[in-house]
Amino acid sequence: MEEKIIEILNEIKSGVDYRNEKGIVDNGVLHSFDIITLVRKLSDEFDVEITAAELLPENFNSVEAIAEMIEDLED
Repeated sequence: MEEKIIEILNEIKSGVDYRNEKGIVDNGVLHSFDIITLVRKLSDEFDVEITAAELLPENFNSVEAIAEMIEDLED
């Protein structure tokens, strides 16, 4: 799952070491429009509904956090 998330992130903004980045939102790597695009692509790829309740920086600051959020939504 993490490899697919990295692939999606690279489609949105390449040239970032997403594997080691722990502040994707907090460090301004992705901005609001990027996050909207990411949510749409993640929703389509993993067949989950990411609602406003999940739109918290801590859910998007790292690949691990994104994967954990998706796993929680799949349950």
